[in-house]
This record gives sequence, structure tokens and C-alpha cells, in this order.
Amino acid sequence: MPTVVLMDVSLSMTRPVSLDGSEEFQRKNLAVHGLNMLFEHMASNYRLEFTALMAFSSLWELLVPFTRDYNALQEALSNLEDYDKTCVESALNGVSNVVQQEWGSACPCQVMLVTDGSLGIGKGSLRHSLQTLKQRGDDKKFPLPFPFPTKLFIMCIANAEELQMTDAMDNLEELLRLSGGDGQIFTVEGPLCMKSVQAMFGRLIDHAYSPFHAVLHCGNLSSDVQVFPRPEPIVVDEEVEPMPRTVSTDLEIVGFIEIADISSPPVISRHLVLPIAVNKEVDEVGAGATDELEEEPSASQMAGKSPNFCVLLHGSLKVEGMVALVQLGPEWYGMLYSQADSKKKSNLMMSLFEPGPEPLPWLGKISHLGPISEAAENPYGEDDSKSPFPVQPQVKRSYAQNVTVWIKASGLQTDVQKILRNARKLPDKTQTFYKELNRLRKAALAFGFWELLKGVADLLERECTLLPDSAHPDAAFQLSHAAQQLKLASTGDSQYAAFDHNIAPMHTDFSS
Repeated sequence: MPTVVLMDVSLSMTRPVSLDGSEEFQRKNLAVHGLNMLFEHMASNYRLEFTALMAFSSLWELLVPFTRDYNALQEALSNLEDYDKTCVESALNGVSNVVQQEWGSACPCQVMLVTDGSLGIGKGSLRHSLQTLKQRGDDKKFPLPFPFPTKLFIMCIANAEELQMTDAMDNLEELLRLSGGDGQIFTVEGPLCMKSVQAMFGRLIDHAYSPFHAVLHCGNLSSDVQVFPRPEPIVVDEEVEPMPRTVSTDLEIVGFIEIADISSPPVISRHLVLPIAVNKEVDEVGAGATDELEEEPSASQMAGKSPNFCVLLHGSLKVEGMVALVQLGPEWYGMLYSQADSKKKSNLMMSLFEPGPEPLPWLGKISHLGPISEAAENPYGEDDSKSPFPVQPQVKRSYAQNVTVWIKASGLQTDVQKILRNARKLPDKTQTFYKELNRLRKAALAFGFWELLKGVADLLERECTLLPDSAHPDAAFQLSHAAQQLKLASTGDSQYAAFDHNIAPMHTDFSS
């Protein structure tokens, strides 16, 4: 999940802060100190994440495009210049442009706004932008919410009391709400100083940038792994009392399946899985794109020399063209697979399915799957010519049946005309006539369209009076019988308006 750091370099950030009688620092210096702390943490724990640095005042500038080089980011921070007034709206427009050019509108992104809480003055200030939200045309829309999934973190180099003395906190909370509400406002606790700013960025790190360590198990084999980005808790809306579900730190592989059978399943999120304490030598075997990771000191003697199950798993999935089904928690599954991002690099990826026992309908319940060796015969055939999937459901799905839907008047008119055309060809079209009549009857009963049944009955009676002298006598009997049955159904009486009941042709005998 890439991160955009949006640094406020307006004049208000140059306001001095006295630190225990020592030399004076500007608020900008405190912000730079906190960001350096964050970048050092990401360099150690999030080396595979991309980060961009932007500066803004009345205009915005991309100082460092998306990169994994945290030295370049820290160097750009040390060379920040001071500009004029604050204009948050133009900066947010800049973030939208930069992210969409690099990642498109599908990739989730974290946006970190670092400011002193000053809203700016006059036209272009945040206060003015929020006040004019409803008076804008389509060509001047406010940039929030972004067209891509976003988490907005607002880092205020000020304490909550200072922000609440004005309407700054209310406006920042409105900004967070417009972004979708998925984020947080961080303020300094206590007096402004290096220590309190460090504590504020420490809370951000714990909330959004703490690494996710887990143990990957498969039978008697296991491996310590790290997952990027950290899997977020999710809430299942269908539950009566929804509770956030979190990915377990014990990931259990429950089986393997061919890529063709898993197809392209719907997933909640995708994550990169890396074995802990590996170096480039191991990476070349197939651990993933980890050649930029530094070797952990505690494992410097072991990395690259001891067997690693995670490396074995990645190489096996890549060669065999299979995926591993992994249990993330109670009735929650995902899959591990190899994905190449270039000709030379491939990564071990983990995708999370929707929680539930049957996340992929064509596989049936995951708990019902088993090894081929336990089947009476090979479900794939001797020459892999067949597949046991998709699993056919015991009950026929409603979307697989012919359902009558009338969206426009022309559709209803067509169905009525079809009945009348068959009515004029009785008795030759008796079966087709009753088939179309029963289809219309069921749809009218399902919609509670009693007037339609009465209207069609009147039409059939009219057709009966218009029959020519040369018409077969059976036609008049069938039309009268059908009209009577529709009129009875139009009363809504359960005896005649049963949905599963079909109008049967009237039995006649003209053989003599």
C-alpha cells in the first residue's frame, strides 16, 4: 500500500517553538524530525513499500516520486524551503493526480497530511473550501473523496487545545469525513517538543505501520513469515451482531488446488508474503522480491544456509502451477500463489477471500474438499481430461431459470400478444398457448398484478366471440376455460391463486 506524505511548508510552519530554554525550533523542524523517525522505521520494516514526498503551500510540488529509497526522502526533507499561505485543496488535487498517474484508481493508498493545523486565509483556505462545497459545478469539485481507496492520516504539529480554540479541529474532522472516514487525526499530547512529536509519530507507527508477523504451517513444516501490507480487520455486514475479524498469526495450509480450478476468485485484498531473515542468496531460489531487504543481524549466520519452507513452497507453487488454500481464521480462507512482477522476479502472494465456509461457490464448502488419494477414483481422470469443478448445487439457482421480468411496457405487451397469437391457432397450438399463459400467470401472481389477469381474461373472452365459423369447436371451449381460470386467480383466493398451480387444458373429445 503506497504512501504519500504531504508536507505543509507555508509560513505558519516557521513559527518558533521554545524547547526548555534552549535554542528555538520551528514547527517545521519538529515535523521533519517526526518524519525522519517514520522513514527510519519504514526503511527497517517496510522496505518493499513505495513512498512519495510532496510539499505544498498555495501551490504543490512533488519533491520525491514514489520510491523505496528512504535516504532520498530524508535528504529532500532536509532541503525544504519556506513558501507562502496554506491551500489544502490544491494539495489534495495534486495527490489525486500523482497517485492516479502512478497506480491508477484501484490501488489503495495512504495519505499523510503533516501540518500545524493552520487553515489558511481567504479564498483557497480550507475553511473557504468547505463552506463552498455545495455551490460548486462539476468542473470544480472538491478532490475528496479520492477516486481510489484511501486512508487519510492528519498529523498536527499542535496540541488539541490549540486546535479547539478556533474551528481548526472541526474543519479537519470534516476533511476526514469527506475522505471516507477511514483514517485518523493525530495531535501532540502535552507541550510542543521533540519528545511529544516522537510520541505522536510513534502512535501512527503502531496504528498503520507495524509489521505483521505470522507462522505459516503445512503439516509438520513451518516458517516465520512477514505479510505486507498488514491485513486489516474486516466486518461482515450480513451478521446479526457484526464483529471485526482479524487474520490469525498462525496461517494453516489446508490443501493445494490447480490454478485452472481456482480461476480468478473474488478477493478482499492481496498481500506479499516474505520469509523472515533471508538474504539475496535465498531470494534467487524463489522467496520473492526480497533482494532489497537487509539481513537481520540475529539470523546472519543462518540465512541462506538453513532450509526454509517458505522458499520451498514458493518454488513448488511456481513450478507446478498450483495454489495453496490457507486458513486465516474460523471459517475464513485465502490462497497463496506465485506471481511474477518481471521476467526475473516472482513473489509469494496471499489473497484473502470473503469470510464464510463457501467463499467460492464453484468449489463448494472448503471443509468438504479432500486429497485425491481419498477419492474412489481420480476425479481428474487418468489423463487430466476432466475436472470435479464446478460443484453442481443440489438446488437449482433462481438465476438459472427463465424468470419473467417486465421493465418496460413493451415487454409486457409482447408477452400478451404471444398468448393471443397462439389463441388464434387453437387447437394446434394448445400446449404452447397454456405454457405462455401459465408463465404470465405466475409472473402476475408474483408481482401482485391482479389487474393483468383480469385484463387478459377479458381479451380471451373477446377472442372467443371473434372466432370465425370455420374455427374448430375446441378453440371456443379452451378460450372460455382459460378466461374463467384467470378470473378466479385474479380474485386472490388461495384456492385458485396458488403460485405453483398450472392451468391445465380443458379435456374435450371431438373424435366422434
